[in-house]
Amino acid sequence: MPHIAIIGAGIGGLTAAALLLKQGWQVTVLEASTYPGGCAGTFYHQGYRFDAGATLAGGFDANGPHTRLAEILGLEWKVSPIQDAAWVVHLPEKTVHQYVEPDRWRDEYLTNFPYSESFWHKQERLAKIAWDISTRDFPFPPATLTEALRLPLALRLDTFSAAPYLLRKFRGLLPKQTDAEFKSFVDAQLLISAQAISDDADALYGSTVLDLPRRGVVHVHGGMGGIAETLVKWLQANGGQVCFRQQVTRLDVKDNRVTSAYTNKGMRVEADVFLGNLTPWALEKLLGEAAPTSLRREVKRRSPMWGAFVAYVGLDAGIVNQTLTHHQVVMDVNKKLGEGNSVFISLSPLDDMKRAPQGFRTATLSTHTSVMAWDDLYKKDPASYEERKAEYAEKLMSAAERALPGFRKAAKLIMPGTPHTYEFFTRRPLGMVGGFPQTSLFHARSPRTGMKNLWLVGDSIFPGQSTAGVTLGAMRVAKLIHERILKV
Repeated sequence: MPHIAIIGAGIGGLTAAALLLKQGWQVTVLEASTYPGGCAGTFYHQGYRFDAGATLAGGFDANGPHTRLAEILGLEWKVSPIQDAAWVVHLPEKTVHQYVEPDRWRDEYLTNFPYSESFWHKQERLAKIAWDISTRDFPFPPATLTEALRLPLALRLDTFSAAPYLLRKFRGLLPKQTDAEFKSFVDAQLLISAQAISDDADALYGSTVLDLPRRGVVHVHGGMGGIAETLVKWLQANGGQVCFRQQVTRLDVKDNRVTSAYTNKGMRVEADVFLGNLTPWALEKLLGEAAPTSLRREVKRRSPMWGAFVAYVGLDAGIVNQTLTHHQVVMDVNKKLGEGNSVFISLSPLDDMKRAPQGFRTATLSTHTSVMAWDDLYKKDPASYEERKAEYAEKLMSAAERALPGFRKAAKLIMPGTPHTYEFFTRRPLGMVGGFPQTSLFHARSPRTGMKNLWLVGDSIFPGQSTAGVTLGAMRVAKLIHERILKV
């Protein structure tokens, strides 16, 4: 029975672990934290369950990756479909509901952006092609010759109609009469899911993520961490081993193969294959001098991912009693997004009693931010770091007050967090979150690491962002690993 050791109990690592366990593998998952899910986890504080990072779950539609995974494993997600609007976008002059039902969404965009119908038709057509491919075996970018030979089998006749868009940026799809408000609306959606605005985002990838509100969005009972918790319970019930508070600090390497992993608690794990639910930067640090030259070059060449500034807020539910749970605020359409100018707000459902003490609810507020500026201040100017932290917390609270009047009065607990906070709790270097900006399909990262028996999973590999994207990537990697071990 082959043995795999998985570093990190994020959604990607747990998904791959479960699939390989079902294939007959011995599975050991090593997690540094006390709870699973990583940036898609849920943590406790003073009676509240706060979503650590990711707050919106999609991909639970009939052919979605979470649905397919549940069918393979025979498990049931503790979720409830969102029936109304996946989220509401608050622009300075408009409020736009991202309705789940397609006809209601069409009425909404025609009301707010009457010139945009042809744009949305094109976006929906390209998104359908991309989502259809995702339901088939499409290992992109291929990591082995076997995967490369398999790629054409996933193509269909209508797939080739998307070929003219392979090298295009998303801005090329926008209507000619696009104004600042419409562009800001589109850019805000792209930034949260593709980590890039229309000027830079890949046209095909961008079309797909704009379709997310209509691709099986759900409330996860008890918070986003419920997805990871369900997978952990399945693993443990079926003979898998999930070890918490075991932070991997070193990997031993011999002949370009990892032989064992060591943790901060003195645990040593030997395995045939190793899988890192890590960023390339984190993996290089674990490997130390044994890191392959290709990996060293990559982390020097690549720009850092985005970071997030967050505020975890405990709210009086009698004051903020809005039933729509997700809100996105753009403060000024003429300024760059992120850095407090665009804020995503997620409220716990009023009827989810697990999330907060009676009469209260949680809110997670977040904005994209550059990790380097925070790191520099934290190391060189602690006083300025704290001042900036207070300034950004105020920006997030102002955005929340605009979308949800009474938010300040309702806030009984406010905990701000910077990229350094994410680095401390998730062990991701510089607190980078969300994966690489999806600017070109030809720059997408495969799971390869430069080592024979070590692979990556998570938001660093294509298709990256969101629990749906990470699950798709993990399903691909589990198949890749299983096929390779069968050939040995």
